[in-house]
Amino acid sequence: MAPPHDGCSSESPATVVTTVDVTAARDLIASAGHRYLDVRTEEELSKGHLENSLNVPYMFITPQGREKNPAFVEQVASLFTKEEHVVVGCQSGKRSELACIDLQAAGFKNVKNMGGGYIAWVGKGLPVHNATPAPTTA
Repeated sequence: MAPPHDGCSSESPATVVTTVDVTAARDLIASAGHRYLDVRTEEELSKGHLENSLNVPYMFITPQGREKNPAFVEQVASLFTKEEHVVVGCQSGKRSELACIDLQAAGFKNVKNMGGGYIAWVGKGLPVHNATPAPTTA
């Protein structure tokens, strides 16, 4: 169990993000009516993803480094209602936690972070869909 908030943040009040492990996430997606939002980049997604996931990148990789997707909340709102139950995942669980904070601030009431992300999902041997490589153009 995670220790309580240590009060080091200057933000107040702190947004509490519900985090579930990958086994709980699998169960929520499979039988509890939750949908899965993958916030990884398209490049990460192309290497494998959860079946029936929807992708809205939280960050983009640019020549200057990673930059936050300025239209993230708007893009998510075009796919999910603010009442829907959504499990949010990324590669390791950090971006998805940040995404949950932004979504909650925008009024999404039922978002959960998948702790450990795709790495933990794969590490548990849970099913993934490996996308076929996109055709190259000459």
